[in-house]
Amino acid sequence: MDETHHILTVLAVSDVARAVTFYERVFGWTRRADFPVYVELALPDGRGVAFYERGAFGSNTGRVPPAPAEGGLTGAELYLRCDDLDAVIGRLAAQGARELRGLTVKPWGDEVAYFADPDGYVLAVARPAGAA
Repeated sequence: MDETHHILTVLAVSDVARAVTFYERVFGWTRRADFPVYVELALPDGRGVAFYERGAFGSNTGRVPPAPAEGGLTGAELYLRCDDLDAVIGRLAAQGARELRGLTVKPWGDEVAYFADPDGYVLAVARPAGAA
């Protein structure tokens, strides 16, 4: 079977500049592609997260995905392991992320806190339990 490699996650957003600023300030990721309707940020492992203006995203797929209702969530989650989870949680709060669930130990062995970004994407920020 062919090997398949995950290299990029693309998120449809209402405001590209707002989304990019949020992620740059919270995670410190840097830009590797920068266009008016599309910005791609480089993650430390070489993968990327991109933010595509919702209407332009629809030009690729043939359908514009709906934005979640005010205060709602999308059906997508980014699960991120963090070296300094407490600092990341502080930056999420400082940038206005909505806390969905505070830091809890999960059965799979991680401590995880859940937030929503400005477009309703769920951000799970985690570390191995007991690593604090």
